[in-house]
Amino acid sequence: MNASDSSAKTIRQRRSIVIRREDHIGDPVGLVFLDSPETDGDAVMERLGKYLGAKLKVIKAEVSRDEITVEIEARGWKEEGARMAAAARDLHLKGGRRAALSMYLDALDLDPMNADALRGMGLALAEQEKFGDALTTLKKAREFGADTAEMLLTMGKSAARLERKASAIGYYEQVLKIEPRNFVARRALHALRSRDEATSSAHSPAISSKEQ
Repeated sequence: MNASDSSAKTIRQRRSIVIRREDHIGDPVGLVFLDSPETDGDAVMERLGKYLGAKLKVIKAEVSRDEITVEIEARGWKEEGARMAAAARDLHLKGGRRAALSMYLDALDLDPMNADALRGMGLALAEQEKFGDALTTLKKAREFGADTAEMLLTMGKSAARLERKASAIGYYEQVLKIEPRNFVARRALHALRSRDEATSSAHSPAISSKEQ
């Protein structure tokens, strides 16, 4: 079944999502935090609409210093989308990553608000080393309510591979808030910080014996 199947009735859904400033530093969505909702309300709604896509209707948005709470609405097949996302996950676990990606897209076609489909698709993209697409997809999964340690760990890895060190460190630190003993996150943080220290040392001016 897909979204073009007219034999089933769509369901109108409305919910709130949270967009975090830390996830959008330097991109068009990040500019929303610089706009004034009172004077630039149309610009805010336009930016959010472009980011979320045509299938999601932005009803209203509340912008604070670090977060945007957005009320959205969409029509879709929620139960069918959930079943498709579950089937895609099973296929993914069995090693069919490429086919799973297609099924995750079908799940989102059925239900644009499906956080499980977004999370699964992001993880599959990261496994294929498509780190830019993976990070973008996982950010949306997080905004729609998925927020697991596995997902944040993958976001950290993707950000690191894209040379976004500050973001990577932030994601790894959030993993440790959920799982304080997560060895992978600890090791990745140590590597990133050690690299920064080495870079700082390399650029520090040498001190001659006369200056000591």
